[in-house]
Amino acid sequence: MQLLLETERLILRELQLSDAQGMFELDSDPEVHKYLGNKPVKNIEECIKTIELVRKQYHENGVGRFAMLEKTTGNFMGWTGIKFITEPINNHVNFYEVGYRIIKKYWGNGYATESTKASLDFAFNQLNANEVYGITNVENLKSVRVLEKCGLKIIGNFTWTEWNEIYCNWLKISREDWEEKKKMNMG
Repeated sequence: MQLLLETERLILRELQLSDAQGMFELDSDPEVHKYLGNKPVKNIEECIKTIELVRKQYHENGVGRFAMLEKTTGNFMGWTGIKFITEPINNHVNFYEVGYRIIKKYWGNGYATESTKASLDFAFNQLNANEVYGITNVENLKSVRVLEKCGLKIIGNFTWTEWNEIYCNWLKISREDWEEKKKMNMG
């Protein structure tokens, strides 16, 4: 299985073990983990295990996070994409969730929005999802803004007890809302 998406500036592809060094740069940065429970990884082996878990998700669920690569250089920038959640979160199970995590030097350039739009398009057009959820720490206003720009709406809040007791926004977009957003952006 080889999943591949392309945007104006990005290549989104399956995570590979060769991405471990980039994942370590990403997930060892305390600033990247500021809104994620402040638990950056301590060694590359943790990143290898994460990549192996995501690769297992590709086979079990037909989808998982993508590596985000800069199209012009091929540099690893982080991850993005759709995950099929099979464990209960906020009283929901077996649902699609969109997310991303980007290396700090790439922040502020619109890559999160660009990759999220591509991920949502993939969810609705390739996975045939009826709805996609998003989760953000309520204090992470920039991530909230990215998801809202992509059409997700905050529909509630919850404390993510399984993940360091983080108080989170619960966002959602339906297939109908996505289609309407796409029409508005083209008009």
